[in-house]
Amino acid sequence: MSQVNEGRPLAELLGGLANDISGLFRKEIQLAKAEASEKISETVGGIVSLAIGAVLALGALGVLLSAIVSLLASFFINQGMDPAMSNAIAAGIVTIVVGIIAYVFIKKGLSTLKASNLNLNRTTASLSRDADIVKERL
Repeated sequence: MSQVNEGRPLAELLGGLANDISGLFRKEIQLAKAEASEKISETVGGIVSLAIGAVLALGALGVLLSAIVSLLASFFINQGMDPAMSNAIAAGIVTIVVGIIAYVFIKKGLSTLKASNLNLNRTTASLSRDADIVKERL
């Protein structure tokens, strides 16, 4: 590499280096934008999962859960339980089951939104390599 640069003046070499560094940083910025866009898409996916979990836990299941509580209460009453106690036990059972399902959806959405998933790993590694190359050239 030193043979190629021996006949060139220092000003030309420094100008070439400045152009190379400028082009390199423009490419790094493009990479960072692309990677950030990808991370935003992943984040939106996590938010959608959270929204789906919330809608299922609150909206669509409301009427169905009421029917299940009534069905369980009727079963307990037919088994000889007091009606008030059977309603309370049926509501508790349904609450626990639905709570577990909602927890699974919320945990999945939150794990997608973790800060560690939003790191720009490729851009950081590329910038580190570029900085090493620039140090070698200087």
